[in-house]
Amino acid sequence: MRTERNVFLIPAAFFFLAGTAYGIFTHWAEWVGTTAIYLTGGMFIMVTVYFHMLANRHGQRAEDRLDAEISEDSGEQGVFAPWSWWPLVCGLGAALAFVALAVDWWIMAPAAVVGVIGLVGWVMEYSTGQHAH
Repeated sequence: MRTERNVFLIPAAFFFLAGTAYGIFTHWAEWVGTTAIYLTGGMFIMVTVYFHMLANRHGQRAEDRLDAEISEDSGEQGVFAPWSWWPLVCGLGAALAFVALAVDWWIMAPAAVVGVIGLVGWVMEYSTGQHAH
């Protein structure tokens, strides 16, 4: 996880440096751009902190070591829903939300309804129906 952490730490440092340079070059008069650049760096920092906490919790993985064998990572990697239609419903809700930004605000209401239905269905997929645990 240390490699993943560094992959996000380097852009975070870049965006904080770029935000400072942007502020200096605009004489701190243009706050929207400076704030947006700093917030982008902050998002990278959040992912960096998450990967750092994962590295502390789980230690070194097989793919982090140079002397690891391929067989060390064999086995189950997670639980996935291979026949789920709920991501499509969530995507439809997101597409409607983007259409609302381009066309008119009233489309945001059905977009929110479709998005919430898709998200709840996706989260609750393994709690009800054929695949319930």
